[in-house]
Amino acid sequence: MDHLVIGIAGGTGSGKTTVTQKILERLRVHDNVVVIQHDSYYKDITAYSGLTPDKINFDHPDSLETSLLVRDIKELKRDVSVEQPIYNFTTHSRLKDTRRLASNDIIIIEGILIFVEKELRDLMDIKIFVDTDADERLLRRIRRDILERGRSIESVMNQYVATVKPMHLEFVEPSKHWADIIVPRGGDNLVAIDMVAVKIETMLRNKHNLS
Repeated sequence: MDHLVIGIAGGTGSGKTTVTQKILERLRVHDNVVVIQHDSYYKDITAYSGLTPDKINFDHPDSLETSLLVRDIKELKRDVSVEQPIYNFTTHSRLKDTRRLASNDIIIIEGILIFVEKELRDLMDIKIFVDTDADERLLRRIRRDILERGRSIESVMNQYVATVKPMHLEFVEPSKHWADIIVPRGGDNLVAIDMVAVKIETMLRNKHNLS
């Protein structure tokens, strides 16, 4: 099988998952897609030699085991199923259970930092960057971390100032340079999403004709 690997990056709360869902709605290929979250590859807290979560920079590329993600993508491209880690954001640890991912025609990788590492970036056929206003992204992050991850607003804001914003400026924003397509305003930009869907359909046809 000749696979199409799509990377969807963007800052925290930019709407990457929403863009992915809307692209898939237009493609009508839900059964032929596997979506991989870079967040699932966060290192277990035991890798930090006893540091407490408030002392760890979870927004730096080194906090993720990207080498394992690269290995999994390569296996999926070989039509081999993989066992994706499951990360608990409340305890900052990986669960003993894993999520089995089967290979599919379209492999979508989502994450803030997926364009930073060249080895991962080079596996992608098309790279999309979701570009959303910083204030809107911050509000979404606050809402998510409080409602879904049991965080206090004070801890969310402290982390944003200490690591989220600096790492965005150092790593995430510059990685936009590698994008093939930039989608302003995230999931609200239906024109851009339609254009992306058409491009993906064209690339799929070309791959299948060449295979």
